[in-house]
Amino acid sequence: MTNRTIRVWTLIHKWTSLICTVFMLLLCLTGLPLIFHDEIEALTAEHTLPPMPAETPLKSLDEAVATALATYPGERPLFLSFDEDRPVVNVTTGPGARPPVSQMHISAIDLRSTRILADLNDDKGFMHVMLRLHVDMFAGLPGELFLGFMGFLLFVATVSGVVIYAPFMRKLSFGTVRAGRSRRLKWLDLHNMLGIVTLMWVVVVGLTGVINTLSVPLVAYWRSNELAAMIAPYQGKPVPERFASVDAAVRTAMEAAPGMRPQFIAFPGVRFSSNHHYAVWLKGATPATNRILTPALIDAETGAFTDMRSMPWYMLALRLSQPLHFGDYGGLPMKILWAVLDVLTIVILGSGLYLWFARRRTAQDHAAAPGLRTTVGEAAE
Repeated sequence: MTNRTIRVWTLIHKWTSLICTVFMLLLCLTGLPLIFHDEIEALTAEHTLPPMPAETPLKSLDEAVATALATYPGERPLFLSFDEDRPVVNVTTGPGARPPVSQMHISAIDLRSTRILADLNDDKGFMHVMLRLHVDMFAGLPGELFLGFMGFLLFVATVSGVVIYAPFMRKLSFGTVRAGRSRRLKWLDLHNMLGIVTLMWVVVVGLTGVINTLSVPLVAYWRSNELAAMIAPYQGKPVPERFASVDAAVRTAMEAAPGMRPQFIAFPGVRFSSNHHYAVWLKGATPATNRILTPALIDAETGAFTDMRSMPWYMLALRLSQPLHFGDYGGLPMKILWAVLDVLTIVILGSGLYLWFARRRTAQDHAAAPGLRTTVGEAAE
């Protein structure tokens, strides 16, 4: 690699790093508690289930929906989701088919009694703030897309850092930290070494984060193509005035897909369904398939089965990117590993800023190896 090529890659690494570093620090800091969101919510949850006999029969989903609607008169059902390990359903209601989040109510309902355990929209505490900062910085879709672009710049910075790290490594053994030299040179070596150690994790988490920020346009594309083909015979039909039984719709969907179970239900008119259908989103029952969702469309007026199709590749990528991003598919050991790598990434980002400011302050051009005027660490600065 010529010196000119190294200079070009150095400039790419320098400016992509500088542009995205502050935002990546924000994402790493907010992502750290989000990795353990299940554990934190379990410790702080106030809507625990009251004790009841184990053989207590469960009420119907229709009764749970009726409870939510009675609590918020004038609203209509939007979504219904199922807790993984509790007899609890979460019913989302709102004044219209697609209201802003601020106008929605999410009721956690005990299926043994149809008692509302909590209004989940009331949760505006620490975890809510962390999630909103991490997802869109309280800026909605523009914020999501902006953070997605920052994630792409992180990927470019990582790749360019590897390219210019290769000639640097010819002169030193892997992992060398010249602690006996200047503070700046020590942090340069740590920055380079930690960057290579966390390389694959940063690439995976960065790219899956970019995919997650594209959820709104990807769902819109799915609606205009795959969903439009599934509901073509119903084109132009209005939202039914009365909905068929939710329980019956779930049974019909599960009969069409033996071995699968419902993850959530989208009511007619919402983003994940059509104007005339329940969309019963089913997942596999095995660890290998429970992250893959398949929508079954059930006529919301008659309760008849309409269609069911596997999700296209881009929707599968969106679905599978979420557990990879937060490391929540391998239990607590995986979460701990993700947290350690997150902290190391914070050190890398912080050290890159330190090196850049130190170089500007001293106005010196140190070489990490004989014959090389520019190094990966200087690029990070």
